[in-house]
Amino acid sequence: MSTENNIKAYKEWILQSDYDYETAEAMFSATRYVYAVFMCHLCIEKIVKSQYVKRYNKVAPRSHNLLWLAEEIKLEFPEHLYRFVFQLNDASLPTRYPQELMSSIKFYSKAITLEILNKTKELQEWIKKQ
Repeated sequence: MSTENNIKAYKEWILQSDYDYETAEAMFSATRYVYAVFMCHLCIEKIVKSQYVKRYNKVAPRSHNLLWLAEEIKLEFPEHLYRFVFQLNDASLPTRYPQELMSSIKFYSKAITLEILNKTKELQEWIKKQ
């Protein structure tokens, strides 16, 4: 990947991560909490991929696994953020492919989703600074 393409891809991943966070906020406002959590996952996935592109000057892998992606770029999270990445990674399958939508809707209450939104923003900002 050329330096110019690398910078463009890096900026694009950040732009999409920010857009996905704004979409998560919109889904939260619309009380679509399952989708808010899903968008939080995408937000973090894309910000991690921005760091992959920046670090390795290669196209980011096609994976949704936040733990694996973070490991690939050797991100060492503070403990509370690591626990959150683990939690958000576990939310990926049920929000991406809900077996029972109603159980997901019941689980992701307003309070739980707001906490996920707030931690997502904190994590996104922390990753941007790495």
